[in-house]
Order: sequence, then C-alpha cells, then structure tokens
Amino acid sequence: MTLKLADIIRLLADQVPAELVGNPELLIDRLSTLEASGPNDLTFLSHPKYLAQLAQTAAGCVIVAPSLRDAALKRGPCIVVDDPYHYFALVTQLWKRLHAPDAAPAIHSSAFIDPTASIGPNVSIGAFACIDGGAVIGEGARIGAQCVIGVNAFIGARSRLSARVTVAEGCSIGERCIIHPGAVIGADGFGFAPHAGQWVKIEQLGAVRIGNDVEIGANTCIDRGALQDTVLEDGVKLDNLVQIGHNVRVGQHSAMAGCAGVAGSATIGAHCTVGGGAIVLGHLRLADGVHVSAATTVTRSLLKPGHYTGLFPIDDNAAWEKNAATLKQLHALRERLKQTEKNLLQLQDSLKKEKS
Repeated sequence: MTLKLADIIRLLADQVPAELVGNPELLIDRLSTLEASGPNDLTFLSHPKYLAQLAQTAAGCVIVAPSLRDAALKRGPCIVVDDPYHYFALVTQLWKRLHAPDAAPAIHSSAFIDPTASIGPNVSIGAFACIDGGAVIGEGARIGAQCVIGVNAFIGARSRLSARVTVAEGCSIGERCIIHPGAVIGADGFGFAPHAGQWVKIEQLGAVRIGNDVEIGANTCIDRGALQDTVLEDGVKLDNLVQIGHNVRVGQHSAMAGCAGVAGSATIGAHCTVGGGAIVLGHLRLADGVHVSAATTVTRSLLKPGHYTGLFPIDDNAAWEKNAATLKQLHALRERLKQTEKNLLQLQDSLKKEKS
C-alpha cells in the first residue's frame, strides 16, 4: 500500500499545517531512517547535527524544519514543518491506521462476561478474557486475549488493552489509554508491619486511578494504594518493566523509561522524565519539570525544575575498587580537614597575639 505525498499533507492538515516542496504525486511506500531510506521512503531530520546525513540520504522525501529548508531542497522533495519529529510521529499514526486497521468489534465466544458487567457499544473482547461483576467497559474499548478486568473496575472509551493485562478490582483506566501485554494494574502495594520478628500484612484498601491518554508498557506494575489511591494523571507514559509503588502520584505528561522504579508515597510532578533504571525513594517529591538521568537513585526531594544525575562513573574494575575505597574514607578525611583548618586558625591567632 502506498500514499502520495499530497495525500499525507491533506490527511494531516487538520492537525499540523505543512509545506510540501516537490512532486505531490510522489508515491511513498515506506517510512524509514535517513541512513536506510530509498527513493520511495519518507524520513525526517529533527536535529542539525545530522545535517551530513541529509545530503547523503536516498529518501524520496525528508521532513525538515524551516531552518533546513534550503539544505533539504538541494537533494530533493521535502515537507517543511515547525517540529519535524512531531510531524513524523503523526505520520506513523496515519500509516498504522491505513495499513493495519483495527478488526471489526467482536466478543470471542470463550470470553467470560459477568451478567452484572456493563459493556459499551463497539467493544472487542479477546479469547479467554474475564470481565468480572460490576466492571464497566467503555465504548470502542479493545480488551485483549486473557485479560482480567476485576470487580467494579472501569475501562474508558477507546482504550486498548493488549493480551494478558490485569486490571484489579475497583481500579479505573481513562479514555484512549494503551496498556501493553502483561501489565498489572492494582496489585497489592508492598505494605507490612513488623511485629515480634514477623511481618504482618497491611491490607491495601485503595485503588489505582489512571487518567486519559496514558500508555503503560509491557509487564509494568502499578500497585494499588494502602488507604488512598495510586494516581497517574493524563498523558503519563511508562515504558516496559516500570514499578510504581502504592500511593504514588505521577503528574500529567510525565514519562519513565524501562526498569525505573518509584517507591511508595512518592509524588512526581508534571512534565517530568525519569531515565531507565532510575529509582525514586519513597515519600519524596519531584517538582514539575524535573528530569532524572538513567540509573540515578533519587534520595532526597527535588524541589526545583532541572536535570539531575547521580552516577558513579564506570571504570576498569581495579581503578573502580580503589576509587570506591577512597570514597568510603571521604567523611573521615573531611573531619580531619576541618580539624586542621581549626588548628591553623588557632595558630594564626596565637601568632597575632605574640606580635602585639
């Protein structure tokens, strides 16, 4: 299946206005990278540091910013927009809609649906899915094979749950959300009270509330709250294998990369990013606009927006062990330095008194 450049511009015109320079009849049959593109491929250039690749690409058309318009024209057709990366993202969505459209709504014969559940119009439910009592599935939602939607859970309109997603009792998913395979929404939070050498379970009585346009990666786990709900606001994006502890609140349009973890009762502001493998300890607060580098451990609240990094640099093992051993002595060295400074000040005072 192919699309003319003119059709791409037309179909996205209501979202982003764009200028096409070149043959509007050029057929595009693939989206690709600058390096791998051929004469019928559409690609993009979002950063000037890749300008050298622009001259070398064999792409039929390149999406560029106005500042790169002249450079793009030297090699061939281009689409000029203010934000090429954003426009390319919209093209990928258009491409998927046209090339891999959703199947017609259907409820598989092997799915179990409790009589008290409410199923909206145009809903799809896959094989061996289970919809428990009191659950609500909104209009146009897609529930994949072997999903479990718990008692009184809520799935908003046009949300898509891939295979084997679990939404536990009382939890809610907003509209137009995407939940990837194996995600668990609403498992018990990790709450135990120590008593007489044993751990006594604290029942987790809250739920999970997820806003609209949220995307949750494969095998990500979001724990239900102990007393209050765990909350993900509108537009949050979580990668695969992310752990969100109980009573956490994540502000709108924040994003976390794979294997990030947020411990219980932490609050993440809006428009934050947390890099892969990073950890936010419990009960901390990250202000709006905080960006945490990959593999960083956040041990204190970050109350000002900015980019924060806490990494011990990689090195060959022998050098790393020496540096780590030195690091363990820093506190003692600090105390010795403070005492030395104090002694020097006392000596200076004594010398001044002798001279006077």
